[in-house]
Amino acid sequence: MAKSKSLIIGLIGLVLVIALGLVLVLKDNVELVSAKEAERLLTNQSVSDIIYDTQYIYFTLENKRYKAYEQGLDSKLWALDKPVTIKNQHFFSEILGEVGIVIVLVLGLAVLFQALRLLFKKPKMRENKRAEFLRESETPMESPVSLGVQTYMPLDSGVRFKDVAGISEVKEELLEIIDYLKNPRFYQDLGIALPKGVLLVGPPGVGKTMIAKAVAGEAGVPFFYQSGSSFVQIYAGMGAKRVRELFLKAKANAPSIVFIDEIDAVGKARGNARSDEREATLNQLLTEMDGFEDSSGVIVIAATNKIEVLDEALLRSGRFDRRIYVELPNLQERESILELYLRGKKHSLDIHHIARLCVGFSGAALAALVNESALNALRHKRQEISLEDILATKDKVLVGKKKALSLSEKEKEILAIYQGAKALSAYWLEVDFDKIGLVGESFKQVDKELISKQELMSKIKVALAGNIATKLIYQQSFSNAKDDVARAKEIATQMCAEYGMAERLLGDVSDVAYILDTAQKEMSEFLTNAKPLLEKVARELLSKERLSKEEIKAIYEASL
Repeated sequence: MAKSKSLIIGLIGLVLVIALGLVLVLKDNVELVSAKEAERLLTNQSVSDIIYDTQYIYFTLENKRYKAYEQGLDSKLWALDKPVTIKNQHFFSEILGEVGIVIVLVLGLAVLFQALRLLFKKPKMRENKRAEFLRESETPMESPVSLGVQTYMPLDSGVRFKDVAGISEVKEELLEIIDYLKNPRFYQDLGIALPKGVLLVGPPGVGKTMIAKAVAGEAGVPFFYQSGSSFVQIYAGMGAKRVRELFLKAKANAPSIVFIDEIDAVGKARGNARSDEREATLNQLLTEMDGFEDSSGVIVIAATNKIEVLDEALLRSGRFDRRIYVELPNLQERESILELYLRGKKHSLDIHHIARLCVGFSGAALAALVNESALNALRHKRQEISLEDILATKDKVLVGKKKALSLSEKEKEILAIYQGAKALSAYWLEVDFDKIGLVGESFKQVDKELISKQELMSKIKVALAGNIATKLIYQQSFSNAKDDVARAKEIATQMCAEYGMAERLLGDVSDVAYILDTAQKEMSEFLTNAKPLLEKVARELLSKERLSKEEIKAIYEASL
């Protein structure tokens, strides 16, 4: 590089010398005088070296060079008794003039500079790429211990069980793990071996990561967090190397917790679709958890929502031999979670009522619901969270915000009849719901294990009510019944194929059709008799665009 820099400096210096020489050669270093002054000076007998060109007359007097425009002097010049040299103007000066010479020089320098830059840039790029390649190739050969120190640093968890609500059953399962981490010597002296691995299984958002942090926080031990996907590398052997480094660091800080989130990314069952890198990583993980080497003092906690795809060797005794299923929170747990997240926020909410509204919500969804409700209250300049804010954001948190539809008046009338029939039939059949609008409804999920045939039949009737009502009022069906009809068919099929609720134990398509026909006949009879009430509900729905269960009840009782 030093030789290249010297060469560049030398070339630039040479160009500058050449440019300076051209300027000195082409530029006239003489004094310009007027024609009258030139005429006076030319009368001096000491004048010499007179040169005449097409523009100027040059002469020397007392070792000084002068020039003057030739106009008006040429006739007097020939009258002098002095030798005169006739000379053509410089080519560059004639074509370009002084400004043109400067422009040519600048362009020449620019072209030369660009050529030099391109000449020396490519070798530099090649050198950089070569250095980068060498760094990448050297990385896998670094010391595992030194690299582990840089990559895997223990975390001190500040989370406690009091910060995680709705996990009472899970907490009981983990208390002895915490006690072991606090007093490992006591268990070792008694010869008690606790599970080396705890697998947390459950849907997204139920708090698996928070539970692992709480265990580390309660035990007061170092906490190593890694995602399963971080072990999957493109370089052969790198995944296994990372696993080995992680456990080396965890053992050095024992007792400690290693938490592997989304372990299914690295622990999938080995099969015909061969992946040597993935299998090597999984084998290293299996060895670290229950291999020849001692891993005493390190508890592995992993989380997944796909236990069915994990390798059998990972689930056998001695590895993840304790599995804890973290379910969606029930009513009491939802109340606890809501109380936790509403702590410190102004609100006028009945937490029990809100918890009943939020069937199917995970802990993360409840946290988002409280936050979105607080933002909604802030947007409307309210000082506290109210039920109105919860209802305004509940559907958005669960299924996302839907785009508002642009409907004509005729379409609104059709939808009012359709949705009004569903609202009226849901109230009559005691199918619980929050509200029904022109473009959607919010039916409550059943928070129980056992559902009767009558309850399923009621759901089918509600799903078919809108289509039956439009046939009753408009003598035709509309395409908006698509999803409801599909839902009714799905429930009827489950009743026949899975629940044994058909007339025959081995039900077929004819049994599904019988259930649907029966439900349609009964609902058609009900809506025909309740047509005036249906039209009243539709008018209210068209006016307000959304009706709650209490409002449907008020309309029904007013018509009695």
